[in-house]
Amino acid sequence: MAAGGKASRKPSKKQGPTRGTGGKVRRSLEGKGATPPAEMRHWYKDKARAERVAREERTGTSGPRRPAPSRARKSEDAPEYIGGRNPVLEALRAGVPASALYVGQRLENDDRVKESIKIAADRGIALLEATRDKLDRLTEGTVHQGLALQIPAYDYHHPDDLIGYARDAAESPLIVALDGVTDPRNLGAIARSATAFGAHGLLVPSRRSAGVTAGAWKTSAGTLATLPVARAANLTQTLQSYREAGLFIIGLDGDSPRNLADTTLASDPLVIVVGSEGKGLSRLVRESCDEILRIPMATATESLNASVAAAITLYEISRLRRS
Repeated sequence: MAAGGKASRKPSKKQGPTRGTGGKVRRSLEGKGATPPAEMRHWYKDKARAERVAREERTGTSGPRRPAPSRARKSEDAPEYIGGRNPVLEALRAGVPASALYVGQRLENDDRVKESIKIAADRGIALLEATRDKLDRLTEGTVHQGLALQIPAYDYHHPDDLIGYARDAAESPLIVALDGVTDPRNLGAIARSATAFGAHGLLVPSRRSAGVTAGAWKTSAGTLATLPVARAANLTQTLQSYREAGLFIIGLDGDSPRNLADTTLASDPLVIVVGSEGKGLSRLVRESCDEILRIPMATATESLNASVAAAITLYEISRLRRS
């Protein structure tokens, strides 16, 4: 207690008024405004879905396009598979080279299945039992009827070999070249016609062209086992080398003013070039031809399928050679 009997006061900690708060107090009293809708809150669980719906309404689409699942590209050395009882039996009868015959489990045998198994066993082709799922995979979903024949990758010939085969047979070379024909079934059908009318082989480009696949084997009815197919890295250059070797080049074009029957080259060493049904002959291939001929048709018909055009031309060349 201090002198004089009076209690002393503790010094006050209260500060005096400040000059101002810079508006902080006023802003705090104003509040944060209206509560935002649920879809605008960052924690809203359906925000992504709402944004997608809004985008679809704005663009008129049903959502972002997803790329189609890409199928693994087959290696050139990968085997091919023929599916179906009739095609498999025809291939085996024709001596198509095969490495294995896959037979479905619990398969109801008929005469085609029994004969296919017998031919495969006689030729030393492996007989393997397979589930339906495996047969579906091997034949890529086509109708196999419980049978699939595995054939090795085709061993293409060199373009010069086709000339050599004709000379070995003491015949005037007749070769069919395909320019832009991409359907293997056309290749197989052309092979049948080429075999029927004495051609010595087919020539196909290595790019943007059908090759000897299971589809070609199936359509050819086994004729590809005896008709050689050569592959050219550059079709135009190969045609030029054929010309230097003494062969003449005939191209087919529906707009040509000259008919097929008007050719004077039928008995000469010959290459017949068949283009695609849509685009026809490419420019460089056309420039490599000695003659451009057309198959006369009724005006109502615009064009012929490549395999049909090849068959008619081969028949006409064969007829002219005989006469």
